[in-house]
Amino acid sequence: MLKKKSGAFKNISELATEIGLMDKNTGKPKTHVIRFWEKKFKILKPSLLLNKRRYYSEVDIKLFRRVKTLLKDKGMTIKGAIIAMEKEYSVDYKKINNIRSENNLLRINKIIKELKKIL
Repeated sequence: MLKKKSGAFKNISELATEIGLMDKNTGKPKTHVIRFWEKKFKILKPSLLLNKRRYYSEVDIKLFRRVKTLLKDKGMTIKGAIIAMEKEYSVDYKKINNIRSENNLLRINKIIKELKKIL
C-alpha cells in the first residue's frame, strides 16, 4: 500500500484511524462516528470529491481531533461540545462553505486545463 504525502487529503477510514476512532473488538475504523459528528457539528464539512466520497484536509483532521477530545476525553455532551466548538472557532459558516466551493472550482478548472492540453 502506498504511503500518502504529508498534507494529502485522507479518506474517512484514514481519518478515523488517525484520530484513534477504532473498534476495540474488530480493529476496524469507526467511520459511522465520523458521519454522525458531521451531522451534529456544522464546522465539520469534508470535501466531497470523486463520486461524492468524503476527503479530509489537515484542517479538517484538527477539527475532528478537537471534537474527539471534547467528547471522549473530557466527557462533554454533544450539545456542550457544539457550544464549545462554536466559541472556540467562532466562524461564519457561509464564508467557509463559499471558500470550499471556490477551492473546488479552482481544482476543477485546473483539471479542465490539463485535459485540454492532453486533447
